[in-house]
Amino acid sequence: MAESVTIDEFKRLDLRVGEVTSCERVEGTDRLFKLTVDLGTETRQLVAGIAAYYEPDELLGKQIIVVCNLQPAVIRGVESQGMLLATKDSEVLGVLTPDRRVKNGSKIS
Repeated sequence: MAESVTIDEFKRLDLRVGEVTSCERVEGTDRLFKLTVDLGTETRQLVAGIAAYYEPDELLGKQIIVVCNLQPAVIRGVESQGMLLATKDSEVLGVLTPDRRVKNGSKIS
């Protein structure tokens, strides 16, 4: 287990629900997708290393959980403006999703 965090430290994370509106492979890579995500009041571009586990059309229309206040990063020449949450065991990766449809941009609390 990782080191414990306080509730105030956890509250610093801006976790929101977003809907994947486009998904394509990052050119020249086997692992990376470039996703466009509708967060209700804005649209963000994310880069995620999940292409070995999903086809682009499997993610279209899916609501996902996004870390919105992560510092942007350029990955293989593509800016990523957040991070999707996923879990992985030794063989399977699963993108975290709400169990019901909610408004895009809904805050995780």
